[in-house]
Amino acid sequence: MNRTRTNDRSSRTRSRTGGPAFGAAAGSERGSRFGSSAPSRSADPRRSGGSGRRPASVPGEFALPKTITPALPAVEAFADLGMPVELLAALGAQGVTVPFPIQSATLPNTLAGRDVLGRGRTGSGKTLAFGLALLARTAGQRAEPRQPLALVLVPTRELAQQVTDALTPYARAVKLRLTTVVGGMSIGKQAGALRGGAEVVVATPGRLKDLIDRGECRLNQVAITVLDEADQMADMGFMPQVTALLDQVRPEGQRMLFSATLDRNVDLLVRRYLTDPVVHSVDPSAGAVTTMEHHVLHVHGADKHRTTTEIAAREGRVMMFLDTKHAVDRLTQDLLNSGVRAAALHGGKSQPQRTRTLAQFKTGHVTVLVATNVAARGIHVDNLDLVVNVDPPTDPKDYLHRGGRTARAGESGSVVTLVTPHQRRDVIRLMQAAGITPQTTQVRAGEEALNRITGAQAPSGIPVVITAPVVARAKRSAASRGRRRPASSDRRVSVRQSAFDAAA
Repeated sequence: MNRTRTNDRSSRTRSRTGGPAFGAAAGSERGSRFGSSAPSRSADPRRSGGSGRRPASVPGEFALPKTITPALPAVEAFADLGMPVELLAALGAQGVTVPFPIQSATLPNTLAGRDVLGRGRTGSGKTLAFGLALLARTAGQRAEPRQPLALVLVPTRELAQQVTDALTPYARAVKLRLTTVVGGMSIGKQAGALRGGAEVVVATPGRLKDLIDRGECRLNQVAITVLDEADQMADMGFMPQVTALLDQVRPEGQRMLFSATLDRNVDLLVRRYLTDPVVHSVDPSAGAVTTMEHHVLHVHGADKHRTTTEIAAREGRVMMFLDTKHAVDRLTQDLLNSGVRAAALHGGKSQPQRTRTLAQFKTGHVTVLVATNVAARGIHVDNLDLVVNVDPPTDPKDYLHRGGRTARAGESGSVVTLVTPHQRRDVIRLMQAAGITPQTTQVRAGEEALNRITGAQAPSGIPVVITAPVVARAKRSAASRGRRRPASSDRRVSVRQSAFDAAA
């Protein structure tokens, strides 16, 4: 019964919205600017669901869809893409001169309006691969209040902030307003930014749904939708929310799905929402970065804590992963008591706390970031050369994404996993599933082997307290003292600024 109703509803929707695809002559004016448009979705029988469904599959690789329309060839330079001159100038200003492989392969097609399924290891340049096309195709348009034109869905607040930070200079270059919609921050401010008008929204599914339910956002004008790290959204249980949101965007619009791993959890999204996609895979899902070393360190349970502390006391920064919030908080406090500048990051922290902690880690004010898997994706830190799994992950994807915080964009780095005797068999299976052949070493605290592999050293033993850096406040001029801007003006400026700068 439900399946029949779903099919009827789908067919009625297609009959109302059928016609030229986004970018075609009868649709958006932007089609001629970037060449051929995406194929029409209205004629694709796979999108009706119902009888075409397959039973749920076990996690693992799925057969990538076949491309019917040949993909456009890759380019060697951004100048070969025909993007707006403002975007090309912004790329030069940011020091981005040569496209990464996933960018050179997918941008010719995404700029032409094609759907894309892209897979590449973390740090391979996926954000600009979809972001430049999204901004180029949206440039010159203006969103009505509460009606964005382009949407990027991400699984976590941290990834939302990373995407926002990466795209903001380019959005400014083409005068597009970009706002971030995530949990843990003021929903009122985010609603205000949407009311003020934002062409591009970067959002986590839950908060976006909340704003839609409040009447503060509508997706019926969204012509370009990006799913970033869709497999993690599925793993976190967001699939019903994601599909409900995708059902609200323009059915003839462009969809791009990018991820570091693709498995059967996202098979439904690919089959239901991508039409004749260009498929590009820089690396296999379980592929390891060639500039990354993998070490399994066998430790005795009684010696594990001291070993962890000595690794944390090394010169330079390190990111350490544990399974639970409680374990993260406990280790962080122990490290602080030992003289190590550590900070905790997990889902129990407020968004301002998480943002401040990440900023302190990136600047070196904090040298050890102790985290749960909330930090396994969406965090980019330059020159981070060591990741430590204090608690080994149970899922090979978690291992790959934790390790992906190092050895990014051609840099080198090491991933170290501490393994007690009762964990050895499980870790062997984990490494095999992840396609990793690690170097295995028996170590003890204070030994040369531990220092050689990780840079471990004895901590100072002098407790430290991490305080927020003092930011000097600018002095007001004598002429400005005693005068205040009206509150309503403050609110208007705040709304405009938040919409433009995408404050998370």
